[in-house]
Amino acid sequence: MNCFTTSWGEYRLTRFPENPREQLRAWDAADEYLLRHLHGDTDAPAVPLDGTVVVLGDRWGALVTALAGKARVTQVGDSYLGREATRANLARNGLAADAVRLLTSVEPPPERIDVLLVRVPKSLAFLEDQLHRLAPALHAGSAVIGTGMVTEIHTSTLQLFERIIGPTRTSLAAKKARLIFSTPQSRPQQLPAPGNPWPLRYRLPDDIGVLSGRTVTNHAGVFCADRLDIGTRFFLQHLPERQGPVRVVDLGCGNGVVGTAAALTNPAAEVTFIDESYQAVASAEATFRDNAGPDARAEFLAGDALAAVPPGSVDLVLNNPPFHSHQATTDATAWRMFTGARRALRPGGELWVVGNRHLGYHTKLRRLFGNCQTVAGNPKFVVLRAVKR
Repeated sequence: MNCFTTSWGEYRLTRFPENPREQLRAWDAADEYLLRHLHGDTDAPAVPLDGTVVVLGDRWGALVTALAGKARVTQVGDSYLGREATRANLARNGLAADAVRLLTSVEPPPERIDVLLVRVPKSLAFLEDQLHRLAPALHAGSAVIGTGMVTEIHTSTLQLFERIIGPTRTSLAAKKARLIFSTPQSRPQQLPAPGNPWPLRYRLPDDIGVLSGRTVTNHAGVFCADRLDIGTRFFLQHLPERQGPVRVVDLGCGNGVVGTAAALTNPAAEVTFIDESYQAVASAEATFRDNAGPDARAEFLAGDALAAVPPGSVDLVLNNPPFHSHQATTDATAWRMFTGARRALRPGGELWVVGNRHLGYHTKLRRLFGNCQTVAGNPKFVVLRAVKR
C-alpha cells in the first residue's frame, strides 16, 4: 500500500486485487499534475468544483478518492477491477461508499457535466467513444481537462478532443506528464455533430471454422476493436470439440467469438462469458445473440477472472490472457486467470490457452497443473492444454 500525497491531503491507495508483492502504484505523475491544477497549485487559478464533476478513466480511483467530499463526483470507467479498487480505496480512507457515483462505460452518462476530467486511456478508440457519449452533456461553461503521461498523449489524441469537444491545447510537461485543455464549442444548427462509429460490426473471415463469415460486434473498449486479432484467429482454428451438456467459460472473453464458437459447435453447452471490461461483456453478448439466437443459453459476467464461479463447477475454460495492465507489461493477470481456472475446473476439466510463444505460459501451467500439452503452434503463437487431475 502506498501513500498518495495531494494538496487536499494524503490517501492510502492500492490497486485491485490487492497484492502485497505488487510494486505498481495506484496513481502516477499525471494524476498528481491534474490534482495540483484543480487545486490552483500551478500557474492557473483553482478550478471551481461546485458543479457536477465527471471523471473518465480513473484507473484505480486515485482521482475520485482525492475529490470525494469536495465535489459531486461521478466516475465513468470500463474496468471492473478499477471500479472495485475505487470502492476499496474510498473505504480505506474513511470515505462513504456513496461519496462517488460509479457508472460503467456502457451506462447512460450524466445529463449535465460542469467539469470533465479525462485520464487519457491506452485505447484511442475507447477515448473516441466516450468523448462522443459525454460531449452532449457539456455546455459553454464546462471545463474539460485531460491528463496523461507524455508518452500517452499523441497528435491523434489531441485531434480527437479538438474534433469532438472543441479547441484544444496542452500544458507544459511536468514529471513527464501533461495536461490537455479543451473548450466546448457549440455547433451551428446546420452542422451536425460528428457521429459515434462505436460499436462496430464487421464480418469475420471465411477460414475460422464455425464462425466463418459471421458478424461480430465490437465496442470501442475491446482489444483490437476494429478487427479480429491474430491470436484469437489462431485459437479459433484449434478449439476443442465437446458435445453434450458441459459448462464452458470464455475467460477474458473480449468480443465473445471464442465462446460463441464453442456454443455453435455444441448447442448443448452452457457458456459463461467473463471479462473485466464492461464493454467487452456487452460486445460478447451482442456477438453471441446475433449468431447463436435469442434462446441460446449463456451467462455474461463482468468480474475478476473466475472469482465469482463456484469451485469445481466448470468442464472447460478457454482463455486468451492479456499481458498488459494499462501501460505496464505484467503476467499477473494471466497467472490469476490460470489459478482461478484450476480452482473452478472439475477433476478432468481442461484449460485451453492461446498466447504469444515467448511468454512461456507452458512453464506456469506445468507448475500449477502438473501437466501441459502443446496442441498447436506457429512461429508467433501456441495453443496449450492443461488438465486438472
